[in-house]
Amino acid sequence: MNRRILISGAGIAGPTLAWWLHRYGWQVTVVERAVGLRTAGQNVDVRGAAREVIRRMGLDDELAARGTGEVGTRFVDEQGHTIAAFRAATSDTAGATAEREILRSQFAELLLERTRGHTDYRFGEQIERIDDGPDAATVTFAGGVTERFGVVVLADGVNSTTRDAVFGEVPRRPLGVSIAYYSIPRDAEDDDWWRWYNAPGGRTISLRPDNVGRIRVMLSYRAGLGAPDRLDLQRRFADAGGPASRALRGLADADDLYGEALQQVRAPRWSAGRVVLLGDAAWCATPVSGMGTSLAIVGASTLAGELAVHVHPRDAFAGYERRLRPYVERAQRLPPGTPKLAHPTSATGVALLRTGLRLVGALPPAVAGRLFAPPADRFTLPDFPQPEAAEGSPGSPSGTPTGR
Repeated sequence: MNRRILISGAGIAGPTLAWWLHRYGWQVTVVERAVGLRTAGQNVDVRGAAREVIRRMGLDDELAARGTGEVGTRFVDEQGHTIAAFRAATSDTAGATAEREILRSQFAELLLERTRGHTDYRFGEQIERIDDGPDAATVTFAGGVTERFGVVVLADGVNSTTRDAVFGEVPRRPLGVSIAYYSIPRDAEDDDWWRWYNAPGGRTISLRPDNVGRIRVMLSYRAGLGAPDRLDLQRRFADAGGPASRALRGLADADDLYGEALQQVRAPRWSAGRVVLLGDAAWCATPVSGMGTSLAIVGASTLAGELAVHVHPRDAFAGYERRLRPYVERAQRLPPGTPKLAHPTSATGVALLRTGLRLVGALPPAVAGRLFAPPADRFTLPDFPQPEAAEGSPGSPSGTPTGR
């Protein structure tokens, strides 16, 4: 069998898969259309079964060391007064703020560090065409080079054009909310709490600390049908009150602004011939699920294990989808009212939300934390053979840890 594997996408899912496949004896190439790692982005968290995968990779302490320092979540009013506060979790799954919170860019850097020595990374490159064959897939790159691979993995996000070329247009479920992300300078008034503010009109403003002296801003609003731009955000949030004036001042100078209209990807099949989908390209659950990064990590380790125990990719892909699809479907079934419940349109709706938060905030922390917990631990990690570490590769798994 051709042991060369091509991964499109150098985010979280692709390099995680590269880590595992190298230890299972595959020769791995990763292509990424960006010219380097993407440095923009917000916090991501690692929960439940994904946390166990990270432990098996020997990276849990590294994630802790590179954490954002966020100590918990506060819901605040127009004057910045606390409505309800929830401390960061001290378990694998619970809490609005997870025990492991890390900037997406720093997580991607960590994975690159751990895989660069044995993985062929090609930045500024992308797939132009895939021709499937009985023994290998012939891939033509945008740069004109043609190569053959035993497996091609598309882990290149929600808007993967290569996926659409191979699988056709996949079903998507719009959630009716648009979000903008960027960062602003930290000032003396900031602390290490995540502050969440609701304004009438279905608008929210989120301010989160990081570990590089910045505050990560998220502006979201209902009825969003497209990615927001600067002028639209200024108009929509001009009268939002609370932290809006500071957020909009910072928006004027932000060089890391990006946005999206939330939509779930629900690909009816994850493989075709020697091509397989991974991560958001297959199953985007959206940030409001709290499961995007965890699904990427668990999906990557599961796909690697299936490829390790099956001779033909077809059988590996079938096992991967059979194991993982129920987990993905649970993650995509958002709690009732999500995300609209968190975006009330009227002043009365905002008041009712705040009353509910006060009631939840009065509960014992362990109980309140479970209310914020996504279905991150409702998956038993398969008991695949544990690979040996490659020479000079830190973080090798040992033994056969119990899945969660």
